[in-house]
Amino acid sequence: MNIIEMLAQEMGIPVKQVENTVALLDEGNTVPFIARYRKEVTGGLDDTVLRTLTDKLTYLRSLEQRKEEVRGLIQGLGVMTEEIDAAITAATTITEVDDIYRPYRPKRKTRASVARERGLEPLAQLLLEQKTAYTPDLDTAADAFISEEQGVPDRTAALQGARDIIAEIVSDNADYRKRIRQLTFAYGTISSKKVPDAADENGVYEIYYDFCEPLKALPGHRILAINRGEREDVLKVSIAVEADIVLNELFYQVVIDTKSPAFRHVAAAVCDSYDRLIAPSIEREIRTGLFDEASEGAIKVFSENLKNLLMQATLKGKTVLGYDPGYRTGCKLAVVDKTGMVLDTAVIYPTKPREDIQGSRRIVSGLIQKYHIDVIAIGNGTASAESEMFIADLLRDLGTDTKYIIVSEAGASVYSASKQGAEEFPDFDVTQRSAVSIARRLQDPLAELVKIDPKSIGVGQYQHDMKEARLDEALQGVVEDCVNSVGVDVNTASYSLLSYISGINLTAAKNIVKYRDENGEFTSRAQLTKVPRIGAKAYEQCAGFLRVPDAGEILDNTGVHPESYKPAKALLAQFGYTDVDVREGKLQDLRRRVTDCGAAQVAAQLGIGEPTLLDIVAELEKPGRDIRDDLPKPQLRERVIELSDLEPGMTMTGTVRNVIDFGAFVDIGVHQDGLVHISEICDKFIKHPSEALSVGDIVTVKIKSVDVAKKRIGLTMKGF
Repeated sequence: MNIIEMLAQEMGIPVKQVENTVALLDEGNTVPFIARYRKEVTGGLDDTVLRTLTDKLTYLRSLEQRKEEVRGLIQGLGVMTEEIDAAITAATTITEVDDIYRPYRPKRKTRASVARERGLEPLAQLLLEQKTAYTPDLDTAADAFISEEQGVPDRTAALQGARDIIAEIVSDNADYRKRIRQLTFAYGTISSKKVPDAADENGVYEIYYDFCEPLKALPGHRILAINRGEREDVLKVSIAVEADIVLNELFYQVVIDTKSPAFRHVAAAVCDSYDRLIAPSIEREIRTGLFDEASEGAIKVFSENLKNLLMQATLKGKTVLGYDPGYRTGCKLAVVDKTGMVLDTAVIYPTKPREDIQGSRRIVSGLIQKYHIDVIAIGNGTASAESEMFIADLLRDLGTDTKYIIVSEAGASVYSASKQGAEEFPDFDVTQRSAVSIARRLQDPLAELVKIDPKSIGVGQYQHDMKEARLDEALQGVVEDCVNSVGVDVNTASYSLLSYISGINLTAAKNIVKYRDENGEFTSRAQLTKVPRIGAKAYEQCAGFLRVPDAGEILDNTGVHPESYKPAKALLAQFGYTDVDVREGKLQDLRRRVTDCGAAQVAAQLGIGEPTLLDIVAELEKPGRDIRDDLPKPQLRERVIELSDLEPGMTMTGTVRNVIDFGAFVDIGVHQDGLVHISEICDKFIKHPSEALSVGDIVTVKIKSVDVAKKRIGLTMKGF
């Protein structure tokens, strides 16, 4: 079975569909481009499926590469057989291939290698034959190997060396190891104990001080937590399985005759092999496998949370006052207009130690009146509670229509101290840049958050415990998919945002901004080909995702790809529409008219596929549309709620801030997110909270418990 067939079988996709998709990937096409503009070729596979297919393709190709490497190494040793070759071909994981190579792999000095150097391998083979009777007897046979010169002083040493060789032979058997791995995972447990005198001041790992659970039932978040506790020297972790379960299997495979005089030697070698060589190795392999699986699960949750965070609704057409709370250095303010341009900045001191309430009120009131502030975005970090109280009191006294909202400032400080932050606002200090970031992320979460390392945005789970390269790869893919699904205004986008567009790398993105600065706004998509590093292939990949709102060609402000301009114009002409109708949004009947004529027939007449036709219709109906416009808007506030105000039984509305394996954290407006445990999310059974909740969801919750001292809020969503 070749790689294409394996992918098709594993993913449940027709072989031809997989073959076409792999060909597109190998030609250098990006996932967003393939998902959006090659639906006829792939059968409509979306970006999520395409990225899964890409990951599996990469692994299978690595597997094939490893198989060829091992074949070459074994052939080089002159020991290749039909059986070994067949086993390599049949292997489905890199671990299995490595198990096959294990007996032939150069080894560091071992007890078995020393015994072989002493000439004891014939004795080991004699024992493994497990004859019913030996002539001469085994003791006499062993005496033949005694040699002071070889380091074998007596019979006991000879037999021990032979047993060491047998132990290694058993350990190196790929079939045995595979079976033991299966048995250990099926019947084994993982346990953790607190390291005596280990420091765990906040009791973070308290539930794992005396913990034991079957391996096959262990959820991913516990694996990552246990690993972290071990890494921080708080926990001692081990895997155990009933020895009889494994040894019975090994004895069944290795022992030929229990009545043989060699039995006691072979049995001792098998037990030694398992205890000394196999068990520790299998434990490492299983823990590595558990970690990899837990990481992939956590990455999947993180990716889904990140996608939902980035795709939250924008707050367009609003002038926003960004408010970065603080104590000693004051609270930094930044007024950002409807387009994201910074109009003004200020510093106030309404919090300790200065508590200049009156002076702070004058400054904020002046900014509200001067710039007609619609919304005040308050960061949720240090001094956020006092700042909210200050703003709520001020707005109440002013009697203005201005509202406020608490905005997550996760990652704002990372951006503020970054090279890009310094380039964008060279005259601002880091806290002023944070205030701008807080305001802008309310206006357009996607455009602002792409400037920040996704791991710093605060919607992950144990992200610092995963393989960093794999996490970065997955999260970059999420950001890329989000940016391309929304599209980007080429005349206003930052180079950070542009760098996520299909076919555009960071250098090309900076070149676009530089060209824009030197030559003025782009007036057409075609003009992009004049930008250095935007060749024919890059243009093909990026053009459909870039918007030119004021272009003379109306299609330049849609998701219609330039390669489809001709059929798009033919479609308009066929039904009597003009560019003016598109610009003025007068194509509401287009979809109905296409359906009445038969979409397949119209597509055939235009020489395009039906999926492409339907995509063109959707774009012509709403040129320049933003798919986020239909999402629920951020919840604006007018009054303050304290943790001490909460009582069990109260019903509140909140916003989901993070979804994790065991539940979801919901912001209900009290500066402390409440936890909805997975068992409290809905009345029916769900395997994971993401089946019912997503980051950004507006939900109704009931207070289940409140612990003011520990700042813990228990919530339930049952009954709504």
